[in-house]
Amino acid sequence: MTDSLVMRSAREQLRGLQAREFSARELLEAHLGQLERFNATVNAVVSTDPAAAFRAADEVDAARAAGSTLGPLAGVPMSIKDTHATAGLRTTYGSKLFEHNVPTADDEIVARLRAAGVVVLGKTNVPEFAAGSHTFNPVFGLTRNPYDLTRSAGGSSGGAAVALAMGFQPLADGSDMGGSLRNPASFCNVVGLRPTPGRVPDPTSELPYFPLSVMGPMARTVADVGLMLSVIAGPHPADPLALSEDPLGLADVVPADLRGLRVAWAPTLGGRIPVESAVSEVLDAAVAVFEAGGAEVEHACPDLDGADGVFRTLRAAEFDFAWGDILERQPDAVKADIAWNVEVGRALTGREVTRAVAEMTRLQRAADHFFDRYDVLLSPVAQLPPFDAESTWPHEVAGSPMTNYLDWMASCYLITALGVPAMSVPAGFTPDGLPVGVQIVTRARHESRLLGVAAAFEEATGYATRTPPLLTSA
Repeated sequence: MTDSLVMRSAREQLRGLQAREFSARELLEAHLGQLERFNATVNAVVSTDPAAAFRAADEVDAARAAGSTLGPLAGVPMSIKDTHATAGLRTTYGSKLFEHNVPTADDEIVARLRAAGVVVLGKTNVPEFAAGSHTFNPVFGLTRNPYDLTRSAGGSSGGAAVALAMGFQPLADGSDMGGSLRNPASFCNVVGLRPTPGRVPDPTSELPYFPLSVMGPMARTVADVGLMLSVIAGPHPADPLALSEDPLGLADVVPADLRGLRVAWAPTLGGRIPVESAVSEVLDAAVAVFEAGGAEVEHACPDLDGADGVFRTLRAAEFDFAWGDILERQPDAVKADIAWNVEVGRALTGREVTRAVAEMTRLQRAADHFFDRYDVLLSPVAQLPPFDAESTWPHEVAGSPMTNYLDWMASCYLITALGVPAMSVPAGFTPDGLPVGVQIVTRARHESRLLGVAAAFEEATGYATRTPPLLTSA
């Protein structure tokens, strides 16, 4: 039996807290009950600390009773992605090397969430070092898709997406290099936003000028994504790319008027990606929703020439920087896919890396011109439905062989190279009942526009209200 309270949106939970309909302790108890009923089945949340969470919830209740000013997320329970450091709470990165690591300080995104009043309960599962869009690791094992336990939940924010879908929490943090916020959102019927690089600051990044990886929000609704983004975004003096705009307005998500909206539809990203028919059929219907709402839809794709090379080169260089020294000392310390990616990076020349940076700059300028003509771009998030969870990655998509663990993620990582905000929004289901998300993309630094368009689509379809069979059959 699922407590209906846990399936309310974050905004609805906050309204209930503010109206004294329930306390932060009671809200935490409801989510813990949901976790105890279902987490063993899906393995989404790890390293929990209920005692610390109850102390934090009680502090929120005491502050509310005293009439103190509270943060915008005060009392909302949440587990944190296991690649984001949490003071006093184990953070493993999905790696045996960090199996017993307990940080002494929070990462900035966690600090901002705590300052906003979030009650931290535990961590959400990730692939080893967040590498790959399939969530399994040698510390905690495999996270399963709640719509079909035999299927992948995606990744790397797979535990986060499943935790949202199952009502373990109403908000989730994630990160995204090649689709790690977007892919699991698509696989689990939730919303995931990859913001513009610099929107969510990372003052601890050692490579801020390699802006492939960003942090961002996930939720069950577009409005909740905007609310969370308004908390974690904003300037930071230690991040040279951090955007200076006040993020508070991002919380005001108003569905856009689709009439006259200029929409580019790129079902295969200009012929660059194979897409399985089960996904294409759902997305064709999603595009029809825009047309029915009065949008002007054209087949068009931004310039992506060279985007594949940009992403793969800069990713490999980052992997060599991050784990190359570890691999030299301990060749078997990481999974084979990471080791392969590090070796690719180790073989790069300085000229190849600088050319990739120059090409990325050209692509980002071209994308800006593209969005002079179109308000948004629609494209696939994932090229296939959730695949067999026992596979390390899909080896074929629509009859095309996938030769390594990156190939099947091109639908997301090609967009990464453009430096623009992109989000996955629930778009429907395959005949087998598997979720499919549509990728909505817009101009850099225009998250407000993106949220408005996504909210309009969400409102017109209602797909986000469909919950996993596990919750209705229990």
